[in-house]
Amino acid sequence: MPKAQYAYDLPAHKVDYGKEVAVSDLKIDPQAQRTLNEGRAQRIADNIVQEAIGLIMVSQRDDGEMYIVDGQHRHRACQLAGIRTVKAEIHHGLTLDQEAILFLIKNRESHKPRPIDEYHVGLTGGVPLFVDTDRVLREHGLTLGSTSTNGVGAVSGVLRITERFSATILDRTFTVAETAFDRSPETWDGMILGGIGQFLGKWGDMVDDQELARKMLAMGTAAKWRAEILSKSSRGGFNNSGTGSRVTTAYRLVKHAWNAGRRAANRIPDA
Repeated sequence: MPKAQYAYDLPAHKVDYGKEVAVSDLKIDPQAQRTLNEGRAQRIADNIVQEAIGLIMVSQRDDGEMYIVDGQHRHRACQLAGIRTVKAEIHHGLTLDQEAILFLIKNRESHKPRPIDEYHVGLTGGVPLFVDTDRVLREHGLTLGSTSTNGVGAVSGVLRITERFSATILDRTFTVAETAFDRSPETWDGMILGGIGQFLGKWGDMVDDQELARKMLAMGTAAKWRAEILSKSSRGGFNNSGTGSRVTTAYRLVKHAWNAGRRAANRIPDA
């Protein structure tokens, strides 16, 4: 099946580097930032070296106000340490959603934000990966961030299904899981969802989702599936493969369920 491609797009714009600005003039928009960790900011403040703070990334909006894009913990540390000015990298002409995308680009390789913060910022930025995932979640009456009857805690796992395979595969994954196990916290286990998503992503054109759900339920409840995945992955997976990947183990269990009772010619191969 075709693989979805998601990219962070940002228009060309003016940037001023190394401008000195007052710490008190910098603002924070929570829609385009991760959650501030006060303890982390205090630890930075306790050992801060003003010459090594680096550039605070800032967006100067049309009204002249400057909002932090990256560096809010260093900014808070400066407040705690009584530092009055910092050097800034000032971006001009960005919208709020573009500020969010700039934040994601900046943090993609280093100091990566928590998955749930990345998700919320990505929604603010209108990034297709996060928007498409959110749409599917809403269609299934689900939220992302904590595990419950109507909530999925496996943020990275859910986003990975969308990114690797597509929002359509994520939609089918939720449908198969709920059809098989009804709605419960165990239904939305990240390992189970990852295994279903990987199986549908690879073989979805050959699979009837209702039949797959029936065959999965025939192997046990979601709680039993979870226990089996943990057991097999801790022992090295199928046939002592040693992969150690719980999602890979879940994928193989899903494939095993689908192949049950089928003639050899009609089975999904081991590849």
